[in-house]
Amino acid sequence: VEPISSCRMCVVEVEGVEGMILSCQERAVDGAVVNTNSDDLYQQRQSIMKMYGVNHPLECGVCDKSGECDLQNKTLEFDIAQQSFAAKDQHRPVQDWGFVSYDPSQCIMCEKCVRVSNEITGSEALQVHSGGYHSTIVNTKQDPLDMSLGESVAVCPVGALVLTDFKYSTNAWELNKIPATCSHCSGGCQIYYEVKNDKVYRVTNDFEHSSVCNSGRFIFDFANRDVKKDEKAFAKTLGAFKEANSIIFDSVITNEEAMILQKLKEKYGYKLISHEARAYQKFLRAYSSVTGHQLYNGNLKNISQSQAIIVLGTRINDDSHQIKYHMTMASKRNRSKVTYMHSIEDMSIQNIVTQFIKYEVESEEGVVALLADELLRDIDLPSNARDILDDLDIGNLSAESNVGEEELEELSLSLKRKTKISLIVGADLYAHPRAENIAKLLALLEKYAGYSVTIIPPSTNTLGVALICDLDDEIDGKSIGYNVKADFILSASGDGDIDMPALNQQEGTFTTLDKRVVPTNAAVSYDGYILNDIANALEVKSKYTIDYTAKLPADKGYKTETFDDLPDYFDISGNEFRGYLLDEVSKQSNAVIDEIEELDGYDGIVVYNCDTNEQLAREIRATDDDNEVALIGSNQFAVAAKLGDGEKIQFTIDGVVFDRVFRIDTSMKGTIALNPVFDMGLSRALLFSYRFSRLKYQRTES
Repeated sequence: VEPISSCRMCVVEVEGVEGMILSCQERAVDGAVVNTNSDDLYQQRQSIMKMYGVNHPLECGVCDKSGECDLQNKTLEFDIAQQSFAAKDQHRPVQDWGFVSYDPSQCIMCEKCVRVSNEITGSEALQVHSGGYHSTIVNTKQDPLDMSLGESVAVCPVGALVLTDFKYSTNAWELNKIPATCSHCSGGCQIYYEVKNDKVYRVTNDFEHSSVCNSGRFIFDFANRDVKKDEKAFAKTLGAFKEANSIIFDSVITNEEAMILQKLKEKYGYKLISHEARAYQKFLRAYSSVTGHQLYNGNLKNISQSQAIIVLGTRINDDSHQIKYHMTMASKRNRSKVTYMHSIEDMSIQNIVTQFIKYEVESEEGVVALLADELLRDIDLPSNARDILDDLDIGNLSAESNVGEEELEELSLSLKRKTKISLIVGADLYAHPRAENIAKLLALLEKYAGYSVTIIPPSTNTLGVALICDLDDEIDGKSIGYNVKADFILSASGDGDIDMPALNQQEGTFTTLDKRVVPTNAAVSYDGYILNDIANALEVKSKYTIDYTAKLPADKGYKTETFDDLPDYFDISGNEFRGYLLDEVSKQSNAVIDEIEELDGYDGIVVYNCDTNEQLAREIRATDDDNEVALIGSNQFAVAAKLGDGEKIQFTIDGVVFDRVFRIDTSMKGTIALNPVFDMGLSRALLFSYRFSRLKYQRTES
């Protein structure tokens, strides 16, 4: 967080300046002589520590923070052996905030949790209730499903904020910290699995320099346990591979596993099918055909430093927490102008959004053309691109997309004199019927307007799969499914024909949205067969899976570094030394932009496939009695769909059957409902179409 001078332990003396100053909020000036330690400074820090210790309960023996508590460490460092004064004790009961518990009696009012809630996660749930010795932290929202408070727990230096499910379960010094990378999205966040007796008790992070999203913090118990090598199942697996023509898989795999699949294709001619990664791959290739570079130029640091941000084609708070966190930093620290363009308004980010532009479903090509026309009007473009933009029927496109010309003018005016502009695009666009032309139009903004563009990979390692694998469009003949439904299934969830390890049981690397190759390590044991065992039996030989780390394709920007040589740390200044950044790869730039097609229109009621934070939180906290997965819509949607709250329905998308309970959310507007996909298991990767779908349902009883 930004310096707030609340702890007061950083006092220093500067020659020529009377008294002590707080170093965290003062800039160093040339020629200043700064003394960081002296008898006076030591005594001052002792006094500050005594203030922190006023009536702080001596519960170290049972406190969850014991062994990693800053108050313990500093008390010993400054030799605080006794307390010479006290204050009247207060009745401060422990508060249950859902995922997090707060003990006001332990709180030292450092305000770190409040600043994280406001500056980083953007939830703005925590505030300081000032009142001298009566001061406390207040949860203004009291939402038991608010998982973002996990970040505030991470920075708490004492035992005031703790994870409710971790409380009183074990001592910090009994846990073995396994360095790893979060596997829930393409952010590739640095984490530690904290393990005892082959069980993960919690996930922590190097909170001074990184953040962890809600899913990474709370969804860690997904190991495939108690698996042994089943020789009969392995023999059947080899037989299935010999009969199969296609391998279907999702992109929640390591780079090394992707490389194994590619080697199997090269040897046996398998069709490699990963619908999500294939759509992303084609989008990137179309984009690079304009920019002349293999990948987009944006990253998280650029976003946090932006003066203006445009978000298009993604429900960002649910699709990428890390990007949302960095947008919040830009908003709070730089007063960044944030324009959010989508078919559904998202009330959860209204505190950072300065302009919401709503467009009609499937009108994204027209919207991007209007955007490019407005923002590139005074910029020299290739003749093909300029002719396409000059020939646009602005009035017709505006009417079809429902994006007003005055809205785009307002956006354009707000970008005047802004030098750091980020454009963030997401998964709504990759499977759009006109995805490749959309990609080319967006690429103009990077190449000719100098925008920092981030094309969010939709899953954990979609970027890695898109770079490493030669993917196909159509399934051919019998199929093998790797964590996907198929004729023969390899499954890390224990519901296939042969077991495979989960990602917290593997070594390997991911390719993150920052274009960084980062390592992860196994936290939980696994004794069954792995993909490399199958490959070895099929004459694609390597002793260990991680032997492929140094063999990742150099022509796609990967380096010949071995897994064990990959660094995995931040230095004291916050510089990231995790794995390595992909080398830049040039591509031929000769794209021809097509004319904009007319919009067919999406009449009637529509569902949007998206896992919301609230739905995930409900799933984590649910018991067997209240575990329902809901289609969530507005009152307007309920009327249009002729559905009542609590009705059970069934519908099909891409051949995948969804059973849902319909729930009304009064904060939502319009005739688009949110449909989660987190519960679809092996069927999830079979979804390959545009994220919006017309809803045709039937009522069910169960």
